[in-house]
Amino acid sequence: MSEELGRIEKPPAERFARGRKLYLVPLVYSSKDTPPGYDERSSRYWQQVKEQLSNLEAKIGKVNRIYHEMISLADEEGMKVMERLNPESYQIGKSKCDNGAVFEVIENEELVAENIDWGKCLLIGLLSLKVANKVSEFHTEASKKRYEFMAKRIDETLQGDETGILFISQGHSLQFPNDIEVFSVFPPALDEIHRWLRDQVRKEQEAEPKKEEETKDE
Repeated sequence: MSEELGRIEKPPAERFARGRKLYLVPLVYSSKDTPPGYDERSSRYWQQVKEQLSNLEAKIGKVNRIYHEMISLADEEGMKVMERLNPESYQIGKSKCDNGAVFEVIENEELVAENIDWGKCLLIGLLSLKVANKVSEFHTEASKKRYEFMAKRIDETLQGDETGILFISQGHSLQFPNDIEVFSVFPPALDEIHRWLRDQVRKEQEAEPKKEEETKDE
């Protein structure tokens, strides 16, 4: 069961006193190559995530476990990888660990590598439809195994009445154990980022014909 935070209206504390809970946080990444305007929106998004997580912890439960995609190391080593991978999610994870939470391994290194490699093969643009279909099958199967491993790790480590945070990319196919109540953290800034990215793509598409015309004129 998944609930968006925006739809939670002062749930009675006793409702969540027992049972496993998971706060699901969509990952937003930044890099040195991000276009102007993106970093500002990304910062606003992560600030809203912090606020909504604090609200969830106050109403539903303190975080006991931290999970993060693409990291196959636990404890301090895993936290170091998180800091390099995404400083924003690291700041949140570190603050929870400083307050008693434990960083848990959720990924298998080999399964992650296999999934990434098949994904790269799909991106290169294969000439043979037969080969492309086969690669797509391999990628789908690798993704399935990866998500099954992640679900198993959450099931094994999230105990009794504990609460966890999972940082994961949007569009995932992770199926959570039935007894875990999942709360999707979805700040308004995430919609803003989506709209901004769509606008950037549209502007690039509109500019392309003009570039072609200028090239012909030369």
